[in-house]
Amino acid sequence: MKTNGIDGILIETHNWGKTVAFWQDLGYELEFETDHHSGRLRHPDGGPYIFVAERPSDHVLQVVLGVAVDDAKRFTPPRGGTVAQPFEKQHWPALQMLLNDPDGRQLAVEAPLPPNA
Repeated sequence: MKTNGIDGILIETHNWGKTVAFWQDLGYELEFETDHHSGRLRHPDGGPYIFVAERPSDHVLQVVLGVAVDDAKRFTPPRGGTVAQPFEKQHWPALQMLLNDPDGRQLAVEAPLPPNA
């Protein structure tokens, strides 16, 4: 099974407020904010959402692309990568797998929860 393409981008930051303001100045709108300095922004003209998450100052920041699949059970990871974390239920309503590409960059693969989950 192939993916549905990039649907989201995780952007880690050391300063939630400054990073959100930066993306808002580029036309993104804050869809929701959590109570722990993270939240999702979306551009009104479409494209992938951006999820900004504040991390401690000693954390090495990452940008992680996210792709969507329709069914976790039917998804086969690409041969050139390695599974860093198999599909696991997340605190948001989704299953998520973490893959490492051939150069070690992380990619998130998200699938809907099964109907009985």
